[in-house]
Amino acid sequence: MNWETVIGLEVHVQLATKTKIFSGASTAFGAAPNTQACAIDLAMPGTLPVVNQQAIDYAIMFGLAIDAEISKTSVFERKNYFYPDLPKGYQTTQLEKPIVGRGTVAVQLADGSSQSVRIHHAHLEEDAGKSLHEGNFRHGMSGIDLNRAGTPLIEIVSEPDMRNSQEAVAFAKKLHSIVTSLGICDGEMSQGSMRFDVNISVRPQGTTELGTRTETKNLNSFKFMEEAIHLEVERQIDLIEDGGTVLQETRLYNGETRTARSMRSKEEANDYRYFPCPDLLPVVLSDQRIETLRSNLPELPDARQARFIEQYQLSPYDANILGADTSMAGYFEQATAKSGNAKLTANWVTGELSARLNADNLSPDNSPVSAEQLAALIVRIADSTISGKMAKEVFEGIWAGEGDADQIIEARGLKQVSDSGALEAMVDEVLAANQSMVEDYINTDPDKRKKKLGGFMGQIMKASKGQANPQQVSQILAQKLSEML
Repeated sequence: MNWETVIGLEVHVQLATKTKIFSGASTAFGAAPNTQACAIDLAMPGTLPVVNQQAIDYAIMFGLAIDAEISKTSVFERKNYFYPDLPKGYQTTQLEKPIVGRGTVAVQLADGSSQSVRIHHAHLEEDAGKSLHEGNFRHGMSGIDLNRAGTPLIEIVSEPDMRNSQEAVAFAKKLHSIVTSLGICDGEMSQGSMRFDVNISVRPQGTTELGTRTETKNLNSFKFMEEAIHLEVERQIDLIEDGGTVLQETRLYNGETRTARSMRSKEEANDYRYFPCPDLLPVVLSDQRIETLRSNLPELPDARQARFIEQYQLSPYDANILGADTSMAGYFEQATAKSGNAKLTANWVTGELSARLNADNLSPDNSPVSAEQLAALIVRIADSTISGKMAKEVFEGIWAGEGDADQIIEARGLKQVSDSGALEAMVDEVLAANQSMVEDYINTDPDKRKKKLGGFMGQIMKASKGQANPQQVSQILAQKLSEML
């Protein structure tokens, strides 16, 4: 039987406010455990929450960016459940009247096609603390760090519009691009700034009734999301085809072992006993506030990509890669302004630079090669001081901290030989020393002679210790050989 996969996402986005959603405690990442949880975060007797205006504005900005409905009145509610890292015994969230209503997100897929994913809603809520199961906390013990408790979130809930892992990852990447472009989230998934809960079910191809779904929680990388979806789809199909039944449950995925396990059953809906939070008034928004935020929205990914195509004459592919990430876009534009060569800069940013950043798990903002340093390298490629092969060696030197492009070129003696007289002498010398290759070239079918040029080029580049300008050598070589025919 052919099966169709149905996927919906719930995306938790930590908002980049300096303080928490209901208190003045810091949201800075990396502090010592339990040093940034104040009395309000812990719901100590006599404390009252106060809503962070910045968190509300950030939620509205997201809604405007996806052309969603903005609720003029939204209400905070208490979601009651007991878990060690939930100090209040409830989570302050939104259910019946979320701040952001229905919207859509346009997604570009790898094959060039596009897809619209519907957003059911996005609501504000506070994050829980964090349970620790590493280091000293093993063998059945858990540590609790409440620094994260009270950090503002928007939870973005999609409709089940995705049909495979590629679509789900593309959608997640687009959300990441939107929230980082807006500046409402730093996008650092390794720090928990974005976390994905993936709802997955399968059904026979051609049917419309949804199958029983499972929820794989707290995925914090696109790679893990893709792997978890593949694994769960395969598990569900195998289970059904073997005569079993998919149980509605919450699952966890381990990216290190690439395995998943059941966390808890959800066969019956949990009764969270939601009720309006008695300590918080409804959030009432004015038209003026919404329009002020709309008029001050920064450039969004789709607009930036279109501008890159028009302004820099980039291909849609390059514009999509460079325009999707705010820091990558900024790096590219800084480097292009200095190099004056948008296409070559785009090639290096999407190629060599991106490969090294990904390998070392770095962002462009933390690149050992600054935009100015890359631009200086590109200038030396463009003016034929160095070849593309030499440029990679220079790039490695800059990355290692050996200095700027000119310093490394000078120190390593990498300057390209472009003097036509010197190059002609090299070509003559190689041709004279390889008469059998010359005769073979002359006697070869004209349509096949081009393949023979590689042997000559190799000899010439070897003689020049890789420093001869390959374009000039190729032209001189072709001319010399044509004169011998």
